[in-house]
Amino acid sequence: MSVSVRDTRFNQADRRWMEGVYRDYLTDLAPQGTGVFPALGEIGHREPDLLASWFSDSSAQVLTILQNDHPVGFALVRVRQPLSDRAATDYSMAEFFIARRWRRQGVGQEAVRLILDRFAGRWHIMEYLRNPGAVSFWRRVVSAYTRGRYQERSGSGEIHQYFDSAAVRVRQ
Repeated sequence: MSVSVRDTRFNQADRRWMEGVYRDYLTDLAPQGTGVFPALGEIGHREPDLLASWFSDSSAQVLTILQNDHPVGFALVRVRQPLSDRAATDYSMAEFFIARRWRRQGVGQEAVRLILDRFAGRWHIMEYLRNPGAVSFWRRVVSAYTRGRYQERSGSGEIHQYFDSAAVRVRQ
């Protein structure tokens, strides 16, 4: 299995693939009761507008996850623009999706490793408690990547993991 990650902004085929699976991504999130996705039409946003906002956001890195050079998922990494060196995090995993057919095969875990290595620094990852699959995935992946050296906080129905991927790379 060869997993890789590339910048979606520079590949129109990747962008079209992402547009094609974006509805699957929203469908996966809707039952979790996050409160945003079932009501998109009601608050004046359309799916294409939300996806387009990712590509127009200068603080966003939109990535395509590939297995054997075929798109199987995507990630949106937010790059913090700190006003000072005291920002709590440098990066956050804003969105992460692996198409159903490719789940539970190690693709997601390997993609996360590649992304965390690519963006070395202080990370924040958040999941909703209403999404136990995501909580389990991120706990397992972050724990393995950091060798258990991360902080986890919970509150307001969310789980937050904090760690420094640059420090992890130094120890490897």
